[in-house]
Amino acid sequence: MTDVSAQALQSLDDFLYPEPVRVVDPLLDAIAAQARQADDTRTIDPRLIAALKASDVLRLAASENLGGTEASILQIGRELEAVAARCTSTAWTLWNHLGVFHLYVGSLGPAHQDLLRGIVERGEWVCFPGGAGSGVRGVIDGDHIRLDGRGTFGSGGRYADWAGVVCAITGADGKRIEPLDLRFTIVPIAADGVRITPTWDGSAVRASATDDIWYDGVVVPLDRTVPWFGANRAESLRSVPVVAHRYREDWVGLSDLFLGWMGIGLVRSALSDAIDEIRTRRAIMGKAMVSRPTIQVNLGTAAALLASAAATMTAACIQVDQRIEHLQVPSEADYLRQMALTTSALDQLSQAMSLLLRCQGGNGLRESGSFDRRWRDFQAMPLHINAHQDRVHHQLGRFVLDEPLEAF
Repeated sequence: MTDVSAQALQSLDDFLYPEPVRVVDPLLDAIAAQARQADDTRTIDPRLIAALKASDVLRLAASENLGGTEASILQIGRELEAVAARCTSTAWTLWNHLGVFHLYVGSLGPAHQDLLRGIVERGEWVCFPGGAGSGVRGVIDGDHIRLDGRGTFGSGGRYADWAGVVCAITGADGKRIEPLDLRFTIVPIAADGVRITPTWDGSAVRASATDDIWYDGVVVPLDRTVPWFGANRAESLRSVPVVAHRYREDWVGLSDLFLGWMGIGLVRSALSDAIDEIRTRRAIMGKAMVSRPTIQVNLGTAAALLASAAATMTAACIQVDQRIEHLQVPSEADYLRQMALTTSALDQLSQAMSLLLRCQGGNGLRESGSFDRRWRDFQAMPLHINAHQDRVHHQLGRFVLDEPLEAF
């Protein structure tokens, strides 16, 4: 990078927002160094996984009474922003762990505080394969429950130590108990009968290990199961006993906030790379691309969109942190707001990425830089069901019209 390019990137940093000191900072170089290899091999460097488990990064979402650091929602977002700027697959798996651990604590509650604290103290990783197509049956046998079936979209599963499971209780004949009895539990990945099939063949976040996890006669203590709140989990969390007040916030809404920050980190890096490359790139007839008015307008617009998205996500996280600090129970409007602000930020970031694509030109797409990987990785963010614009805005539309909300 030339001195001129370095100055241009410094100008971008000055325009945007300061990067804080983060827990993950000592690992950022290692995260960046393995990013291309992770994308090519679809596997995060095992040494990096071990380093993450040995750090405080996995403990960010855990309250102090569980042995965690009890990081603010804004800090967690900024940590994931930094990781996504280096390797989105690594950020995706950490994002799942931090959001899912919040789900574990909210669902299992104070009765399982010792179990949860042990997970934190041992630096263990968690996942939750419960996406579309999941189907797990549970048969109660004395003081145990036997699990059979499949959980899908288990991001981070092959790096994890625990999997969250939602099962429908059935009789020994396999027929579902009526009325429907749904239970939630957690299972060690190393338990007998647990297997992972590498089904994630997506173009984005290739090393996220968003695979299927199968349960073949897996035995779990019955007292480790709790009723599954399911569709009304956000409402239930406002009144059930919780380990700490922060767990009254629903994990889906928080996962959206974290996802928004991951998008910011990715786009910030893509913009920085574009600035660095364009300052030395030549257009047809030898014209310096840096002098082209459309390049200047597109990069300026992308920077403005990025700054606006960051301001939106900062405000959204601060609202949650203030509720937690003042022990305020979130309302349905609070829950919908944090998701809607995320969809708006992701829309701005999508526009910024489209402008950067426009600036690539034929040479930019021909050369094997980082933009292709970042473009592919970004697509997973607005398409994730938690932050999918169609779902969020449909729910918000029903809410403002005072219509009953749908289950999810």
